Amino acid sequence: MPHKIRDLALVFAGGNAVGAYHAGTYEALHDRGLRPDWVVGASIGAVTAAIVAGNAPEDRVSKLRQFWDEATQATGPSPTGLLKPRQVYNGLHALLALAWGRPSIFSHRLPGLWSALPWVPNDVALFDNRPLLRTLERLVDFERLNRGGTRLTVGCVDIESGEEVYFDTAREVVRPEHILASTAILPAFPPVEVDGRVLCDAGYTNNLPLDPIFATEPDGDLLCIASDLFSLRAPRPASIDAVLERANDLIFASAARRAIAGLKREYELRQRLNPTGPAVTLLHLIHQAGADQLAAKSFDYSPSSIRDRWAAGRKDAVDGLMRLSDLGRDHRRFTYVASQSPERSDPASFGRLQDGAAPRPGPSSGWLKQPAQDADMRRGGDS
Repeated sequence: MPHKIRDLALVFAGGNAVGAYHAGTYEALHDRGLRPDWVVGASIGAVTAAIVAGNAPEDRVSKLRQFWDEATQATGPSPTGLLKPRQVYNGLHALLALAWGRPSIFSHRLPGLWSALPWVPNDVALFDNRPLLRTLERLVDFERLNRGGTRLTVGCVDIESGEEVYFDTAREVVRPEHILASTAILPAFPPVEVDGRVLCDAGYTNNLPLDPIFATEPDGDLLCIASDLFSLRAPRPASIDAVLERANDLIFASAARRAIAGLKREYELRQRLNPTGPAVTLLHLIHQAGADQLAAKSFDYSPSSIRDRWAAGRKDAVDGLMRLSDLGRDHRRFTYVASQSPERSDPASFGRLQDGAAPRPGPSSGWLKQPAQDADMRRGGDS
């Protein structure tokens, strides 16, 4: 029996305020008529995925815009284009967010940080993320989300066993507290108890949750677009803040590298065993933070940083789709293409650094040239 063709899966990584990059990524795909059949997310990626799956296609971008408009600190645009003042500006906004919270996402909790004092009762987190629960209930139609027009998978970790836990609308009802649990990065936010399990953000173990997509062999040809918020590559750090930022990036980006290396090995074997089976193309969009971004970038909700991240996501998605459309067709069952803004990379070696070679022909690229209206006819169009 011929296998199905042209499924589209989106995977969104965690990264708190850096997640505005996802919104730009999705906007670019949406504008080109691409409608996902399956969305997977962790942390802010789970929030993004829920907004996509829980709204009609025509409302998704506006709901993402509303989420980030509410999250942004209303202090006006960056007053300067100079690097050092911009770094100070971004740092001050991160401090403001940590000091006052963001009303639509998190607030302070008591005793919180004060629990470090010997005479204060113990606590397990610094902030209260229950405001996000109310935001999700406003911006996401959970009835639509659970109807299954667009499949949703949300990644968490069981804090007691360390086991990765995935909630999937193909198997169960996903509720707002499942999304909240996925955003509970320790020790910033408290873990969330769901159905007897105490769950937290999967960021430290699997920040870009590709595993659900590839746990079983796809039924048909698949394009998976993964929107990643942390890069493995950056210049040599020259300050304490840059070292802290590098450590943060390496923690959150390394699991994706291992997962992709495993997929390459797996599909080399599949190629030998069944060279005509369903083909997979993985487009990896990687946010490259600008030189103005600091170690506290995940809490930088300044208007200019949110704007820049949204624009970077849009640009990387457009560039990535162009790279796919330039590929030819062959019988390879796995094609990996990475697209990353080169602000901190050497442009001359950009392609070599990202995927080890110049772009090679892939099996699934021709369908990107289809008219936008044809994309809506694929499974999961959710019109």
